[in-house]
Amino acid sequence: MQDSALLKEIWWAGVNAVGGDRSVRDAISRLAVPRPDRILAVGKAAPAMARAAMDTLGRDVPTLVATKYDHALPLPEAARTIEAAHPVPDENSLIAGRALWQAVQDMGAGSHLLLLVSGGASALAEFPEDGLSLAALRAENTRLLSEGLDIHAMNARRKELSRIKGGKLLAGFGGARVTVLAISDVEGDALSVIGSGIGDAPAQHAFSFVAHIVASNAIAREAAAQAARDAGLDVIINDETLYDDVTALAPTLGQYLTEAAPGCHIFGGEPTVVLPPDPGQGGRNQALALEVAREISGLDGITVLVAGTDGTDGPTSAAGGIVTGRTWAEDAAHYLRAADSGRFLETSEALFTSGPTGTNVMDLLIAIKR
Repeated sequence: MQDSALLKEIWWAGVNAVGGDRSVRDAISRLAVPRPDRILAVGKAAPAMARAAMDTLGRDVPTLVATKYDHALPLPEAARTIEAAHPVPDENSLIAGRALWQAVQDMGAGSHLLLLVSGGASALAEFPEDGLSLAALRAENTRLLSEGLDIHAMNARRKELSRIKGGKLLAGFGGARVTVLAISDVEGDALSVIGSGIGDAPAQHAFSFVAHIVASNAIAREAAAQAARDAGLDVIINDETLYDDVTALAPTLGQYLTEAAPGCHIFGGEPTVVLPPDPGQGGRNQALALEVAREISGLDGITVLVAGTDGTDGPTSAAGGIVTGRTWAEDAAHYLRAADSGRFLETSEALFTSGPTGTNVMDLLIAIKR
């Protein structure tokens, strides 16, 4: 088997271990979650999470799902799905946000709400503060995305603009109990940061609140590491350290891989990228893949996969890229400057496309060195 194919198998082993369906089923069983009166699911993994909850707790439980375009799944008749834009919200994001807010408002005394949260919720469902137009909201999100900020800084600002983020959604809950099951796409796995805190509890509340992180980057990385071992590879490193601009990470990773022992090398996290005024085709994973390709250019025996575990990288349908010491070419620097790395990877047959995965636990970089 070629190393590019083996890397895909290892990556999928990590992704499948944190799938929305599997993670929610396991959590409901392990935690003995009782049947809720309503299910709300928001994020890129929302359809898979909702399907698991409905199959396990009742296919007739009224359910609302807010997710990304082309991520919907067949669900029981009691479910309504709203698809919206990511990473910049659109009109459907506002429809989804108002629907979530209204669903919470409508729940009566003694009721139990099951809230399923995954990454992407910041854009996919929004109810802006009074006076904030969709155009202004989109402009602010575009600015935040272009400046290379980490997710904590971006989500802190998003909370200020929203009537449903940072614990505000549940401030209107008049029932007895809220159970939150969350898939983490943030460093530290803080519920207050995932989806800009859409599943967090308000500071003052009279209801019972129980929240659990059911999937994370650490779980995905360990499953990937086990798949690598099963394939006969030594796992040399397994760290969550991809937290810097891609231009800063690539030289460090390149030097590490050049000097490292043969085997499998696994990194997780969420790098950042600064975008020019009119960016081309690509996202942070495609940019990092191409930056790493420059660092290992001319070296034999190193193959690197960089991809988002949700199957999408920025505003593209690709997950990332797979590069070797032969990927880099002289004109690649132009594509990087134009934030058009995806186009270069595509023409070089180095683009990695997985399709929606039903989860979102940040990104994985997996390298094999012979």
